[in-house]
Amino acid sequence: MGKVIAIANQKGGVGKTTTTVNLGACLAEKGKRVLMIDMDPQGNTTSGFGIDKDKLLNTSYEVLLGEAEVKDSIISLPEYKIDILPASIDLAGAEVELIGVEKREGLLDEKLQVVRDQYDFMLIDCPPSLNILTINAFQASDSILVPIQCEFYALEGLSQLINTINLVKQRLNPKIEIEGILFTMFDNRTNLCTQVVEEVKAFLPTKIYETKIPRNIRLAEAPSYGMPVIYYERSSKGAISYMQLAEEVIQKNAQ
Repeated sequence: MGKVIAIANQKGGVGKTTTTVNLGACLAEKGKRVLMIDMDPQGNTTSGFGIDKDKLLNTSYEVLLGEAEVKDSIISLPEYKIDILPASIDLAGAEVELIGVEKREGLLDEKLQVVRDQYDFMLIDCPPSLNILTINAFQASDSILVPIQCEFYALEGLSQLINTINLVKQRLNPKIEIEGILFTMFDNRTNLCTQVVEEVKAFLPTKIYETKIPRNIRLAEAPSYGMPVIYYERSSKGAISYMQLAEEVIQKNAQ
């Protein structure tokens, strides 16, 4: 049975999709069977693997609405050793279309059961807001990985997210937990970055990844070429950092 990890933060611009794409690619590079699940209407995880969102027949939107099966919607990408359930802008309408649907918070979980045993890891890229798509991702997940940019308001956003996770745990998914906190866009030359890290460690001392993702130009460039950074520039600091993160995730889940 595969481990399902939602990658989420209610704040935008924290490296959520960058982490989804590159962690997934690095886990696959290390021999793990990985399914990427794009639940963000922007579809940046989809385009991050070079897929044209405008030419897709079946996406996570059709799966949620019961118009397509997961197994018929997954795209295999042998060049990256990975599978993906893609997204398109149609997903933005799902919230309205699912009004009145019974047990709508559990639709994704129900659909993924069919393929869970085919993968070691399933990573869900969530939208940067709390809506029915995010709640579906949380109910389907075993844990949540939270990317945090090292900035002044980081702890405030983290508090809000933890409150949301606790509500989901109480009402929908009692098994869910925080997989870990990942610091992104990290610059150890600044006092602010160091201060934010220390504050978050005091807040959640047992859930911090050792790996920190640096600001890196190759990491920023890779999406415009439609590929993960380890395929764009394997020797870059960004690629090395995400390979280290993948190793941490594997070791944690081997225990």
